[in-house]
Amino acid sequence: MVFRTDLAVERREMTPGEIPDGVVFEESDSLGIKTTKIEITNENGEKALDKPKGRYITVELDDFFSAKGDCDAAVNAVSGSIGELLSPDGLVLVAGLGNENITPDALGPLCVNRIFATRHISEKSGQLGLPELREVAAISTGVLGQTGMETGEILSSICEKIKPSAVIVIDALATGSAKRLGKTVQITDTGICPGSGVGNSRKKLDSRTLGTTVISIGVPTVIDASTLCGKKETDTEKMMVTPRDIDRIIDEMSSFLALSINLALQKNLSPEDIYALV
Repeated sequence: MVFRTDLAVERREMTPGEIPDGVVFEESDSLGIKTTKIEITNENGEKALDKPKGRYITVELDDFFSAKGDCDAAVNAVSGSIGELLSPDGLVLVAGLGNENITPDALGPLCVNRIFATRHISEKSGQLGLPELREVAAISTGVLGQTGMETGEILSSICEKIKPSAVIVIDALATGSAKRLGKTVQITDTGICPGSGVGNSRKKLDSRTLGTTVISIGVPTVIDASTLCGKKETDTEKMMVTPRDIDRIIDEMSSFLALSINLALQKNLSPEDIYALV
């Protein structure tokens, strides 16, 4: 059976029973928001889940989006999870990956448009009547066909110049389950391969290639047609499936993720402050 997924939680579901050696697994549920934490600690864990060593936090928002659940609980779950992987101080570069002209791949660019960039004003926050602000820079990298530059080339050059303490990258992912499309957020400190969600993987972005902590945040927006069919067929091998309301999903999720990231970065601001400033 063909099964393609970018989600560590789905890799874990493929190995039912005892938790493999090298994998630490924890689940919790609060106000209808299910959070799964997976840590891969050694090579055996890497082999078992086919994922690199590191921490993976998955927040499932099914109840929030389908039943209009507690928005605060959903935002707090994601922003809190980002905070767990992020150092409390230092400049953070937020990068939106993907192609804004292709809806399932537009999550990153649309999200970064709503990030509160403060690197140019953080030292003047008091003069502006604002509380102390963390330095944040934001960029949408585009894709190779638009810029003629690899995403890794762009981000490594920026990191060399401004020396962030961490880079947060946002990108579309692929899932193996239709029920998770647009309703699941994966946050990990292992980096990401840009374009992997839509089947166009580029050079990996991680601490080795960028020289700093890389936290990737992704939402599954597509499912491989062969995965959906459960077998490899010539006519479906290169096809991707996305929900018919993907425009709404991308708009809602990009706004939701931006708010969560802004709150994780700016501890002194409330959601109302963020909405007023962005």
